Amino acid sequence: QVQVVESGGGLVQAGGSLRLSCTASGLTFDNYVMGWFRQAPGKEREGVSCITWRGDSTFYGDSVKGRFSVSGDNAKNTAYLQMNNLRSEDTAMYYCAVRPGACGGTWALTWLYTNWGQGTQVTVSS
Repeated sequence: QVQVVESGGGLVQAGGSLRLSCTASGLTFDNYVMGWFRQAPGKEREGVSCITWRGDSTFYGDSVKGRFSVSGDNAKNTAYLQMNNLRSEDTAMYYCAVRPGACGGTWALTWLYTNWGQGTQVTVSS
């Protein structure tokens, strides 16, 4: 039984920062990726970032490049999403998801991910 839990969301002023955490338990595969996604009301779910379990490969959506940074702690099966210079358009429910394999050209395809967290809300005021 794989469980994925996100935390760290909240309310922040535009220009501020937040750090989200994602912890996965019950993983049965050695190599996996953790993906970050977000969905705002009325919009499609979009890929935010992806990191391999070794932390040797990361990917970012165009809208967050240069502002967000993902990192991981293998010992804790935890990934962190550092979000800086937040904008109002970053307001969304943020989800963490895991799957076996590696990040690549298909990293943002939601259907590839096998386990999802419940989401954590990020609200950016301006």
